[in-house]
Amino acid sequence: MPSISARIPDDDEEAIEAVAELLGEDKSSVIRKALREGLHDLRVQVAIQRYQSGDLSVNQAARVAGVSLAEWFEIARERNLTSQLTPDDIETDAEAAREI
Repeated sequence: MPSISARIPDDDEEAIEAVAELLGEDKSSVIRKALREGLHDLRVQVAIQRYQSGDLSVNQAARVAGVSLAEWFEIARERNLTSQLTPDDIETDAEAAREI
């Protein structure tokens, strides 16, 4: 596993130590979890923004977010995202579903 070094503010170090104590884990594990969750959240945020602006389709947004299509639809529902599907998209998806 590669190693990365970063300087962080004292407040962040204190927060990491507090969470590590709360979880009963070492600081490195907490940092890895926080980084993983933070990166996931950032990907979802970017996907939401680009989907809402019309830059991404549903499938593309799911890929950018790093989630399945079903998970993307759940995210979209939870965040009240408006659909970027055109009537043609819906018809194409319906035809593909009928063929399955």
